[in-house]
Amino acid sequence: MDLSKIPNDKKLYLCKWYFRAGFVFLPFLWAVNAIWFAKEAFVEPHYEEQKQIKRYVIFSAIGAAIWSAALLAWIVTFQTQRAAWGEFADSISYIIPTGIP
Repeated sequence: MDLSKIPNDKKLYLCKWYFRAGFVFLPFLWAVNAIWFAKEAFVEPHYEEQKQIKRYVIFSAIGAAIWSAALLAWIVTFQTQRAAWGEFADSISYIIPTGIP
């Protein structure tokens, strides 16, 4: 979608909607929001709704970074400790690798 063709109030509505939807365990929407609206928030000439868009873009970027760090930490921890966790790790695994006692 070309954001230059959308009125500024609709841009704010869309940015706000993506930000709020990110709280429903959809952190990739925060990443999309931060990337998609970054130019609107920081590069475009000033307009009335830009201050609010900038705030949503910054908070979306922070939220996406926190979720990414948490997900990476969980992946690294689970992959390195799965064998040591034994039956519990097997019960939370979708695919159980064979060959590791």
